[in-house]
Amino acid sequence: MPRENQLKAFDRLLTIMDELRAQCPWDKKQTMESLRHLTIEETYELGDAILENDLEEIKNEVGDLLLHLVFYAKIGSETNSFDIADVCHGICEKLIHRHPHIYGDVKVKDEEEVKRNWEKLKLKEGKTSVLEGVPVSLPALVKASRIQDKVSGVGFDWERPEQVWEKVEEELEEFKVEVAKKDRDKMESEFGDVLFSMVNYARFLNINPENALERTNKKFTKRFQYLEAKAKGLNKELKDMTLGEMDVFWEEAKTQSLENL
Repeated sequence: MPRENQLKAFDRLLTIMDELRAQCPWDKKQTMESLRHLTIEETYELGDAILENDLEEIKNEVGDLLLHLVFYAKIGSETNSFDIADVCHGICEKLIHRHPHIYGDVKVKDEEEVKRNWEKLKLKEGKTSVLEGVPVSLPALVKASRIQDKVSGVGFDWERPEQVWEKVEEELEEFKVEVAKKDRDKMESEFGDVLFSMVNYARFLNINPENALERTNKKFTKRFQYLEAKAKGLNKELKDMTLGEMDVFWEEAKTQSLENL
């Protein structure tokens, strides 16, 4: 689509946002705080669509999320704090500043050097820690991944995947020791260390741990729902079936052509 048509489409969205904010009872009442949880929900819905590789749904969810961003900018403009132009110019200036290898005379050899330069520039901008940019409210698994990415960007990292796997094995052994002692608090602490080290190992293998776990969640859900459907077809309740009986259908589910099984 020509750039002119893209700009017209965006201008149409801005116009509709103005109209809704002025005329719709629900839209008039919204604040940044009231929209926050809805925005988080929309972000997860987009994430689901991406994992399903549903391009039509991705398009729809990107639209929903874009609406939220425009909504925040509209609210910001009402107190003369910022508007959509400020938002766009702000991110443009940030991108230009943080890509001196594109907009300046800095030379880089690969993606990793780009990431290291990015973190160094953020510190020069006034950040006191490379971890400042990791949101406190992120889910723990995602947060662990982001923390490790951040510190890796300034050189705090293992050199080889084998070293990371040795750390995983070390943490597993420490966890087993605490399990044997049945100390609940130490068990939880060591289990956290196991997860953190596994997330780190995934990074070395270029595996996104959040995506990997969610794929397994979806796979398990589909297999379990297949098991439920089979039981229902036999007029049986799962609670009345033995594990052996359920396992027959579970193994059957794994051989079916259902997507992602």
